[in-house]
Amino acid sequence: MSAPAFTQDWIFCTAHALLTLPLDDAINRILEHTARSVGADRGWMYEYDETGLLFRNTHEWNREDVTSHVNDLQYISVSMFAWLQAYLLDNKAIMINDVAGLPPVGRELRAEFLRQGIQSTLTLPVFFEGRLYAGIGFDATETPKHWGAEISAQLACCAHLIATARYGHRPMEIAAAAFQKNPANPEPQIYLRTQGRVRGVTLLEITALRSARDYTTVYLHDGTEFIDQRPLSVWEGLLPSDRFMRIHRSCIVHLMHVHNLNRHAGDNQQRWEITIRGINTSWTVSRPFRRDLRYRLGV
Repeated sequence: MSAPAFTQDWIFCTAHALLTLPLDDAINRILEHTARSVGADRGWMYEYDETGLLFRNTHEWNREDVTSHVNDLQYISVSMFAWLQAYLLDNKAIMINDVAGLPPVGRELRAEFLRQGIQSTLTLPVFFEGRLYAGIGFDATETPKHWGAEISAQLACCAHLIATARYGHRPMEIAAAAFQKNPANPEPQIYLRTQGRVRGVTLLEITALRSARDYTTVYLHDGTEFIDQRPLSVWEGLLPSDRFMRIHRSCIVHLMHVHNLNRHAGDNQQRWEITIRGINTSWTVSRPFRRDLRYRLGV
């Protein structure tokens, strides 16, 4: 099926803007053109920092009577939308038709959307050479809207052109420096949440995580345990895979905190266990994860 008539010139207009305008002006022009043509009230782009744990709004177009929020979300932890992050990392578009109907796990995100007057929103990941750099999308504030697969596919093509222009012609270090990391918070934090309590921790402070039904027990380097209200599946999408790995369907560990790997033979099979700094008990390594664990530990 061909693209709708109003999106057929998106790729040309995107390429023309990127070739003829300063990059930031070009992105704003692209957001305006695409958002207007599908009846969106706001078009926007945000970028991650080099750790993937912080994001900030960078570009925005909005209709004259719609409030701008480009300056609101600056250097914010991705914990705000952690349950959606797994979809973005899997290079999937996210269409939320009814913001008010978001599930309880997305209550922080729902509160932020409602603050901005958003009724419906579309988010697409912006990848370049396998790395997630940014997100781009539309908001509807006046009436709910649904932007389907064809519009998402066309916007994804525009996102690819933007990514090539923005991240493809300079070293990764320069691209990361452009984020201008917040000097007041040089070490990105993830926020643990339970009833009536919030605690910000860095990645290095997290030693391991274990599923506790619909919640997750987060183990910290100082020996404390924290029951977070998000399931382990959300955490798996939030934590960077170069530092954390699953060793069991119910466990994730920070590889830097693995102290020992023990392999015990018996009953015609081998049992693998690891010990983790700050945790007194050993944790079992399931068979499907053993080969990868050995490789990651270099043993």
